[in-house]
Amino acid sequence: MLAAMAEGDTRIENFAASNDCASTLECLRRLGVEIRREGSIVHVRGVGKTGFRFPEAPLDCGNSGTTMRLLAGVLAGQDFVSVLTGDESLSRRPMGRISDPLTRMGANIVATDGRAPLEVQGRHPLGAIDYTLPVASAQIKSCVLLAGLNSNGRTSVIEPVPTRDHTERMLKWFGVDVDRKDGGEGSTVSVNGASTLQSGGNLTVPADISAAAFFMVAATCLRGSMIEMHNVGLNPTRTAIIDVLTQKCGASMTLFDLAETNNEPVGTISVTGKLDKQRSNEVRGRVVANLIDEIPILAVLGTQLELGLEIRDAAELRVKESDRISAVVENLKRMGAKVEEFDDGLHVRRSELKGASVDSFGDHRIAMAFAVAGLLAHQGETEIAGAECVDVSFPGFFETLQHAVVYE
Repeated sequence: MLAAMAEGDTRIENFAASNDCASTLECLRRLGVEIRREGSIVHVRGVGKTGFRFPEAPLDCGNSGTTMRLLAGVLAGQDFVSVLTGDESLSRRPMGRISDPLTRMGANIVATDGRAPLEVQGRHPLGAIDYTLPVASAQIKSCVLLAGLNSNGRTSVIEPVPTRDHTERMLKWFGVDVDRKDGGEGSTVSVNGASTLQSGGNLTVPADISAAAFFMVAATCLRGSMIEMHNVGLNPTRTAIIDVLTQKCGASMTLFDLAETNNEPVGTISVTGKLDKQRSNEVRGRVVANLIDEIPILAVLGTQLELGLEIRDAAELRVKESDRISAVVENLKRMGAKVEEFDDGLHVRRSELKGASVDSFGDHRIAMAFAVAGLLAHQGETEIAGAECVDVSFPGFFETLQHAVVYE
């Protein structure tokens, strides 16, 4: 999206083959952006901040909440009306949380009970605002910042709890005037509406640590295992999973070949099969915002710990691609685990997992988490209904897992 808003061409390497990323490219094409794809390399010819063209048909975001929420911020500052749609799962997710700030800025967002499809009646320029996030969400923050690029002043987002900062880092790479101030009451990120995005040049996307987390947990739990994953993004707003595994669970993990690529820290993660099952494990509070995508696989890990694992302050999981709290609890119970469900989380006790038929609930992270649970089961085969949903974020996940698991 930033490459599309830039003045010039951008070449992106290691672009994901996932359905979510494909949805973003197709939406941008329908908005008049010239995009050429060669395998994992994508070339984008930028149209500038206001060079998008009126789409003749609704823009289908598929299953991607990131596409819908961030693109709404871009479209809010255009002088035309556009419609954003998505699949059944995306159409259930709350979009009022972006409609509110975009409306304050002068756009008009029409939705049904705060959900997609979204009709975005854009306006240029938008009014700059100071906006405090009602929930910890990098998607909402990014939506407002992207809208702020087409505002008549400086737009600021105040986040009481720090969230992922990929957008701010990449905005700086594209030459945008971004200011961040950290204080006792949280952080404030601001962009100047007068900024122009320059060509991104050659970009390389780091490997996704949220995808790596499934293999990190599998290797940690399987004694005698060893795995190395290269060029993994080690952005400090994303590495809470490493802290939890090493500090709370006693995992054996080494980081090396540390470097920085396009303002993003990267490195190699090496994990060996070691787990201190006696650690006291509880995950709650501010750290949860930076662990939200890893909660399902951490719940699976909890079955291997003598003291179990309690996860709280994670109510946001209720409004992901599925109700991930309910989905994890149901599937763990099917596999024989002892687990208690709360409004904002769950408590998993030490359990011997057994193979069972489980349901992905159409959620890629649930499917991948329970593939690992199947590996950890003491007996029986695990069958995952709707497993094809992994293509949303990780096409080839099962093939990668199969190649990673070598028995001697």
